[in-house]
Amino acid sequence: MINNIKENIKKLIDDKYEVKVVVEEPKDIKMGDLAIPVFPIVKKLHRPLPEIANEVALLIKDNISEVKELKVVGGFVNLILSKEEMSKNIILEVLNNGSNYASKDKNHEVVCLDYSSPNIAKSFSIGHLRSTIIGNSLKLIYQKLGYDTVSINYLGDWGTQFGKMIVAYLKWGDKEKIKNDPINEMTSLYVKFHEEAKKDPSLEDEARQAFRKCELGDPKYLELWRYIREESLKESAQIYDLLGVTFDSYNGEAFYNDKMDPIIRELEAKKLVELDDNALIVRFADLPPALIKRSDGGSLYMTRDLAALFYRKKEYNFSKILYVVGNEQKLHFEQIKRIVSMLGYDFADEIYHIGFGLYLTNGKKMSTRSGGVVKLYDVLMKAISLAKEEIELKNKNLANKDEIAKKVGLASVLYNDLKNQRELDIEFDLNSCVKFEGNTGPYLLYSGVRIASILKDKEIDLNNLDLEVLNKDIYYEIVRLLNGFKVVLEKSATDFAPSHIAKYLYTLATTFNKFYALEKINCEDIKIRNTNLALIKAIRIILNEGLRLLGIDYVNEM
Repeated sequence: MINNIKENIKKLIDDKYEVKVVVEEPKDIKMGDLAIPVFPIVKKLHRPLPEIANEVALLIKDNISEVKELKVVGGFVNLILSKEEMSKNIILEVLNNGSNYASKDKNHEVVCLDYSSPNIAKSFSIGHLRSTIIGNSLKLIYQKLGYDTVSINYLGDWGTQFGKMIVAYLKWGDKEKIKNDPINEMTSLYVKFHEEAKKDPSLEDEARQAFRKCELGDPKYLELWRYIREESLKESAQIYDLLGVTFDSYNGEAFYNDKMDPIIRELEAKKLVELDDNALIVRFADLPPALIKRSDGGSLYMTRDLAALFYRKKEYNFSKILYVVGNEQKLHFEQIKRIVSMLGYDFADEIYHIGFGLYLTNGKKMSTRSGGVVKLYDVLMKAISLAKEEIELKNKNLANKDEIAKKVGLASVLYNDLKNQRELDIEFDLNSCVKFEGNTGPYLLYSGVRIASILKDKEIDLNNLDLEVLNKDIYYEIVRLLNGFKVVLEKSATDFAPSHIAKYLYTLATTFNKFYALEKINCEDIKIRNTNLALIKAIRIILNEGLRLLGIDYVNEM
C-alpha cells in the first residue's frame, strides 16, 4: 500500500519536473510517514528551495488522496498519511493474501544456487551447515520474488582427496569394518592418511597418482568411488530430510570429468594459458595465477568449476548464479569471474560468491576430537534434546512433544545462524540458542504460539472494525512493520542476506509482545476486539511466512 503511494508520488514529480526523486520512510515516525527531498528539483530549476518545497507540497495535496497532512521541513516535504485508511487497507491486504502476501508473479528469470556441497567419504560436519541453510533460505526468498531456481548440491566427489582415500583404503582398510560403518571408517582412514603423510610425505604423491588413475577410468578405483559416493549420499539424506532441504541436482565434481577438455582447449586457442614448471596456468596482472592443469596432466578444482559453470549457463541459462561458499574461497571466485571475462563471455557479472564466516567456540574454529570434526547430526540431535527439556519445564502435558521439540530445536540452530550477518564468524553456543527468551528461534515460535492461542476459536468480522483505534501509536507501529515486509524481502534478495528477514521477524515479534502488554486484545468492545484480532492474525501470517523463508517450521503450541 505505502509502496503504491511512493510510486504514485515519484511519477507525479517526474511528470511535472522530469526529475527522479527518492521517497523515503523516516526512521522517526514523528517526522511523518513519508519524506520527499526536493534538492534535486531545486538543483535542476535553479529556483528558491522554499518555493519549490511549497509547490511540491501543493502538487501532492491535490493528487494523493491518502495524504492527511503535509509539513515542509528544510529541504523535505514530510507527509502524514491517514492512519485509519492506510492501516485498514494494509491489514486487509495481508489477511486476503495470506502466505502469498509480498509474493511476486513469475518473472521467468533463473537463479542457480550452488550450496551445501559436502565431501564424500566424510561425515556431514557442522562446517557445512552454514552453506546449506543460507543457500536454502536464499532459494526460498528468490522463489517468493518470482524467480525460477535451480538448487545444486555440487558434491565434493572428485579430486586429490579421493586419491588419499584410495591409498588409505588399500593400505589400512578393513572391508568388514567399512561395510558395517562406512562413513565413520572412511573418515578414520582419511585422518590416518594425514597422520602418516606427516611422517612419509611420499604418500601425497601416491594419492595424486591414485586420483590420476580414477580420471583415466581405472575400473577398480571407479567401483570403489561409486560405493563411497552412494554411502555418503545416504548419510547426507538423513541431514537434508531433518532440515527439510531439497536439491534439483546432485551433479558433483566427478560429473564434469569429461567436460573440462573443451575449456582447456579454448583457453589455449585464445592464448590465455602458459606453462609454468610443466603446469598449465592462467596469469593475471593483479591476482595470483590460477592453476588449470597439473604437471602430471591431472585436473584441478578450478578446471572443474569452470566446466561446471559453462555447463550450467548452457543448461539453465541463468540470470544469476550464487556460490554459497566460505569467505576463504573469495580469490577462487574472483579468478573464475576474471577468466570468464578474458574468454570474452558477457556473464561474468552474473556470478556471485556468497561468502560466510566460520563457526567458533570460545573464539576458535569449531572442532572436537583430535583429527575430527563436529558432526552436524549430533549437534542437531542435541539441540532437539535441549528443546525438549525446555518444553518439559514449561508445558509438561503438551501433546506431540517430540515433534514440537524437533521443530523448536531445529529453529534454534537455524535462526541462531541466519540472524547474523553471513560474512561474520559466529560464536556457537547451543544452550543459548535454545532459550525461549531473547533473540532466539524459540522466542519467535513462542510469539506465534501466543497469537495462535488468542485466535483459537475466534471469529473476526472484518466489516465491523474500529478504525479510530488504529490511530494509536502501537497499532500504527505494527502496521508499518507489516507493510515493510515487502521491502525487507527485496533487500534480502539484493544483499543475499537472510539476516534481514531474521532481524525483521525479531522486531515484529517484540512489537507484538509490547502490544500484548499494552492492550487488552480480547476486550469487551466488539469493534475493537475485531480490529485487534485482525491485526494479530496479520502478524502471525507474516511471522510464519518469514520463518518459512528461513527454512523454519512454525508450531501452533509449545
